[in-house]
Amino acid sequence: MPNDLPELDRYDRKILAELVDEGRLSMAELARRVGLTKTPVQARVKRLEELGVITGYRGVLSPIRMGLAHVAFVELRLSDTREAALKAFNRAVRALPEVEECHMIAGGFDYLLKVRTRDIADYRRVMGEKISALPHVAATSTYVAMEAVVEAVGAISVP
Repeated sequence: MPNDLPELDRYDRKILAELVDEGRLSMAELARRVGLTKTPVQARVKRLEELGVITGYRGVLSPIRMGLAHVAFVELRLSDTREAALKAFNRAVRALPEVEECHMIAGGFDYLLKVRTRDIADYRRVMGEKISALPHVAATSTYVAMEAVVEAVGAISVP
């Protein structure tokens, strides 16, 4: 994140916290909740969008209600970690709808994937047909989640 972003004041933080909690608030209701009038709140929201602090608004779906209750985390090691291989892997993994998150890791493996599927049989199919077939995959280790204690829904908390 660039260091040239202006410091967020308490009103900016309140606006962000309210939008994280309920992104469909009207400007009038948002203004009421943060203790400002509608016009300055609209200007602040627009500024936060232009600065890239607010990157979008989206519906948050329940994976359980969508039939995607099975979560597995996959440690993945590549056979080649040169830049071209990393780019090929990154491009290919982005195309897998079952991969909810993918992080490059500094440690004993190269990537950590969060994979969401219907059940263990579906996961096995995704692993065998898609994840193992990604470019330069050398080895994987799977950890099945038993329960989500804290799970992000596409938003960060506002300090």
